[in-house]
Amino acid sequence: MQLFLGDGSYILTNEGIDCSIPLEGSEQNVRAWYVSPPVIEPVRENGWVGSVAEGGSVNFRNIQFNPHGHGTHTECLGHITSEVHSVNGIIDKLLYPALVITVAPEIRLQADGSVDRVITAASISSQLEGLKSEALLIRTLPNEEGKMHLNYSDTNPAYCDVNILPLLNELGVIHLLVDTPSVDREKDDGELAFHHGFWGVPNEQRFDRTITEMIFIPDDVLDGEYMLNLQTAPFVNDATPSRPVLFPLHRNAED
Repeated sequence: MQLFLGDGSYILTNEGIDCSIPLEGSEQNVRAWYVSPPVIEPVRENGWVGSVAEGGSVNFRNIQFNPHGHGTHTECLGHITSEVHSVNGIIDKLLYPALVITVAPEIRLQADGSVDRVITAASISSQLEGLKSEALLIRTLPNEEGKMHLNYSDTNPAYCDVNILPLLNELGVIHLLVDTPSVDREKDDGELAFHHGFWGVPNEQRFDRTITEMIFIPDDVLDGEYMLNLQTAPFVNDATPSRPVLFPLHRNAED
């Protein structure tokens, strides 16, 4: 079905591209921040078991997971504030104009001998020049499918430099999506400089902005303009599992 947008362009509702990573109760589940794999297991109470395979009448399973550490999730400024703020309800539109860009992180050698991979303003500025978009999705290189099953803990994954923030402000970004476990360095002594800058915490708080981490954008998705349907589970929490779905833009009947 065609869904026409206000500028004359349209999307096809059967062309959605899921950029989330599925949650599974196994060692194969992507994870970060030193958490164990998610646990999905049948309820067992008073001799009853929630597993048809084990003789139960239905499958009735408990799921134990951490939204920040176990896959694609969307978070709000409540992630770094003493006050409790929920991400639920922030996504207030069906579709957001979105840009997909691919970045080769800059290699930086640290004083302690460690090697950082950093998404810098220089690495993305040429792809954003003169554009406006409410959502930005960053795909980092290399882009192996193994990203969907990695244990990122203690691997110092790629992260964003705070020098990107003025570019995002100029672009009009309110929803930032990355394929890394965090926009900040894994070990930064709790500074979380990018999180604080993006959300304006503590002095200029942006309640309308979200960060989505651990997405996966397949290689066959070209860089460029899309519409984004950012689906979030209605958890009353600073973060929630999410499912970003991209829709290619069509400009006329012939494309």
